[in-house]
Amino acid sequence: MAGLTHLTPKPKPGLTLLIITLLCLNSTHADDDDDDTATNRKVQQTNGQTVIKLTEKTQQLSGLATTVLQAAQHYAEFLSYGKAISVQPLVTLHHRYLATLTERNRAAAKFKQAEQSIERQQDLYQHGVTAKRNLQDQQAQWQTDKALLDATQYQDQALLDEALLNWGATLSAWALTARAEKLNPFLSGQQTLLQVTVPSHHSPAENLHSIAVAASGDRNQAQTAELIASSPQTDSTNQGISYFFQTSGKAIKTGMSVSAWLPEQGQQHTGVIIPTSAVCWANGQAYVYLKTADDTFSRRAISHYTPTAQGYFLSDTLKPGDTLVTTGAQMLLSEELRGQIPDEDND
Repeated sequence: MAGLTHLTPKPKPGLTLLIITLLCLNSTHADDDDDDTATNRKVQQTNGQTVIKLTEKTQQLSGLATTVLQAAQHYAEFLSYGKAISVQPLVTLHHRYLATLTERNRAAAKFKQAEQSIERQQDLYQHGVTAKRNLQDQQAQWQTDKALLDATQYQDQALLDEALLNWGATLSAWALTARAEKLNPFLSGQQTLLQVTVPSHHSPAENLHSIAVAASGDRNQAQTAELIASSPQTDSTNQGISYFFQTSGKAIKTGMSVSAWLPEQGQQHTGVIIPTSAVCWANGQAYVYLKTADDTFSRRAISHYTPTAQGYFLSDTLKPGDTLVTTGAQMLLSEELRGQIPDEDND
């Protein structure tokens, strides 16, 4: 009919929102299906063992890092005890040494002057220029100055003997020098001096260079201490041979008691050392991941491991030549566990 306008019905706002929501849910469900499918493709079964397949690009984007394990030697450890001791006695020895050094130099200079004077008096006396009494007075002065010089040398020896009896040759040499530069790190707090006593029924490894120490008594929180020398004396509270060590950091303060873990002589084992970053955990069990092919990773449970300064020592489970994941193990574990979740029926 002329004059009539054809109108298109407008959709209701509620119906439009419902359509958009259904489309979004369908898209999200499709994305989830794609993710689950991708995960299932990553986690596979090979010869009855679960492995994870990752392309080289995915490995790079994930920040995975690996290392080839090398053979390592490790000694079984035994527990000893010690304490952080003050270097004040060594500083006092150093100051006494400087005082005796000054006295010795003064006495040596005076004695040298007396020698020159007596030579001059002898020459004058032989030529009849001076009286014999003057020569005798100069000889008496020479003897006095020589006695003073000898006394300073005796003082030097007494100080050295005292230092050796209390501290041994190495620390004595550190203190009885003009500058005593090796004591400076202890004075500044960068280093702490330790005395550790080894029980009489234990023998540390012959090639002992460093040990692990902790004020907390926790081996996992231990830090490295470097051997200085054996001590000529032992701790009165512990029976055994004592050693001096030095350690850095702020965790151990002078006066603290420390636990020390030393390598046992004759208890050497062969295995590998892995960094702590390589270990991941699930349900209280420690695991590591090995790269068994360019795109393949598999999980290994580790049970017998010993904490070391470099990480953990293992004498079984892993071997030299294995390619170990050092960064990204936790990510691989999450990926593997995610792939083991059974699919649900979303009808």
